[in-house]
Amino acid sequence: MRTPHPRTAGPRPGATARRPLMVALGAAGLLALAACGTPAASGSDPAADEPLAVGVFLPGSTSDTGFMQSAYLGYQRVEEELGGEVDMSFVEEVAAADYEQTLVRLAGSSDLVVSVGGQTDADLRKVAPQFPDVTFVEIGGPADAEPLENLAYYDPQQAEAEYLSGAVAALSSSTGKVGFIGGVELPAIVNASVAFANGAEAAVPGTTVVTPQFLGDFNDPAKAKQAAAANFGVGVDVVGQIVNLGKQGIEQAASDAGTAMIGGPIPGECTGPYVGYVRTDIGTEVEYAVRSVLDGTWEAAQVPFGLTSERGGTEFVLCDDDPEIADTLATITDSVASGDVAPY
Repeated sequence: MRTPHPRTAGPRPGATARRPLMVALGAAGLLALAACGTPAASGSDPAADEPLAVGVFLPGSTSDTGFMQSAYLGYQRVEEELGGEVDMSFVEEVAAADYEQTLVRLAGSSDLVVSVGGQTDADLRKVAPQFPDVTFVEIGGPADAEPLENLAYYDPQQAEAEYLSGAVAALSSSTGKVGFIGGVELPAIVNASVAFANGAEAAVPGTTVVTPQFLGDFNDPAKAKQAAAANFGVGVDVVGQIVNLGKQGIEQAASDAGTAMIGGPIPGECTGPYVGYVRTDIGTEVEYAVRSVLDGTWEAAQVPFGLTSERGGTEFVLCDDDPEIADTLATITDSVASGDVAPY
């Protein structure tokens, strides 16, 4: 890491006014960032006048009602709460082939780069060593990944939440069959599917959990609808999920079949096919990353969030008003939060 240098008062040379930057990359090279200038090292004096330049990489859509939108809500909170201390920009909706280039351009104009989603991990690990003076955080990457000198991993521990999701699915099922649909088959998503099955068994022993389906895409409603319909066709009547825009397809399939599903990570209304929502607040991790760099506490480490962490970010919103389901969910939640039960 370089030696921290004092920041000068006022905007950095070449910087534009602070405002969100929304970019959809359709081809390589179509990327514009709101801030440019000399990046400041992590650990710089938080009392300095120059704002911390923060670039947030959201490979999906900020309106996906999922992982990316949850992160973007945290991005907005940072802007509102920290004001002149930060100079924020973000990029959304990027094709996988353009991940590396996007990260390079963000790193070239930022003090801190926050990359959201484990699908960016391979590219991030290539880029971070090229910018030793920039601090990087990956949210949702492999829980067993080795941090680099300037790269930390923040783990939302989605498996904890999916353990609760599986429990509620089983408690809400009348057929005794439940299913799980995931997006990209990443380690965190696979672990979450195992936790879903374990939670179902813990809540209602003997529940049948059909083989989980992974779509290869978080944002394909057609694939998600097809997968959900296949589940419902073999007697499943409640489906859990970790997809983003794909939820639209699951919702349609559930409505057509008269069955149910579990939403999240952003809770919605308890209407239609929803029996509950997993709330996974990815925005909490964006906020934590920014604040830890500002106050000098940032570490190149695996940082856990969720039920078993004091950092929080996870809860289950139950739509069913059945007191027996509520009581069982509370007991199971306590068992996970206390560490008495391992989700997978």
